[in-house]
Amino acid sequence: MTTDDPRLPEPFELHVPEPELEDLALRLSRARLPDPAPGEPWAHGTDVGWLAELLGYWREGFDWRAQEAALNAFPQFRSELHGIPLHFLHVPGKGPEPMPLLLSHGWPGSVFEFLDLIPRLTDPARFGGDPADAFTVVAPSLPGYGLSFRPGQDRLAVPEIADLFAELMTQVLGYERFAAQGGDWGAHISTSLGVRHPEKLAGVHVNFMAISPGAVPVEGATAEELDYREASTQWRSLEGAYGQIQGTKPQTLAAALMDSPAGLAAWIGEKFHAWTDHGGDVFEAVDRDRMLANISLYWFTGAIASSFRPYYDQVHGIGPLDGGATVDVPTGYAAFPAEIRLPPRSLVERFYPDIRRWSEMPRGGHFAALEQPEALAREITEFCRGLR
Repeated sequence: MTTDDPRLPEPFELHVPEPELEDLALRLSRARLPDPAPGEPWAHGTDVGWLAELLGYWREGFDWRAQEAALNAFPQFRSELHGIPLHFLHVPGKGPEPMPLLLSHGWPGSVFEFLDLIPRLTDPARFGGDPADAFTVVAPSLPGYGLSFRPGQDRLAVPEIADLFAELMTQVLGYERFAAQGGDWGAHISTSLGVRHPEKLAGVHVNFMAISPGAVPVEGATAEELDYREASTQWRSLEGAYGQIQGTKPQTLAAALMDSPAGLAAWIGEKFHAWTDHGGDVFEAVDRDRMLANISLYWFTGAIASSFRPYYDQVHGIGPLDGGATVDVPTGYAAFPAEIRLPPRSLVERFYPDIRRWSEMPRGGHFAALEQPEALAREITEFCRGLR
């Protein structure tokens, strides 16, 4: 690679200009909230009282600069790939032969999800583990998300993101073979890597299965598979409206969320409340400051509209397992109990025939890297130990 190659990674640090912080505080001070709906809190969506408290803390108690510094403590880079200013963390492992590991986040997440997970993977000895288990971690911001966004850039479908990440890992960073891990869209991307680039993959580990209820066969389905289809259909009816609007009329919604930090916090905060493992208080499951750092990143980068693109493609029939595709590389799965869907193993094995590790986790939900970083790191480590 020559020095004038636009793909050559350039070091990056995040520094939001002070006027943007001031503008956010002003908008929060002028937020107009709806009156509370009758009935139980959260039954009609984001609880207004909870939201009011969150906005007050965001305006007066939250320290963005501390979260910015926490992100900047990790080595970050940008590489120009096919018109995408691809941002990624690239953290060397501390061990005799660290294994390259690609971490992919989802929606409404960001690389802030991984700040407690990455050190457990790159420096296991620091947490009482074996240096021989160390990983070198590459954690990109998904194209169209956060720091991998500029207005007017191409919006990529999941298979195209997988191709871009394969190029980043092999041609830009020089890793001939690597493992891929993710949840939410990150699981779809990791799955797509296993389908499209199996020769580059040592294995795929996911904490969310990229298998829709429609994947249950019409004939020959087991009782468990039929129960999964029914439960998933009911979930989609009661909880899935966000995905339908993000997949059909995303620009309409994005216009409101781009203009109102209160609306953005309500839209994203409701997902954290609904999809995490807690007893009524979402901050039992995720740190309030880290959640607000994630929401703030969407606000400061203006990337909410482009972050909806994978939903649009999904509604229009673009997915990682189209046409009967299978993931034929070694696969590991950590099933966290509060995940939004939990397909039975018999169904999963139709699409991932080489399952090496299947773990039923005791606690945690959709945002496993945030909720249970120690447990997720252990699962990734155990799965990959036999693949080195």
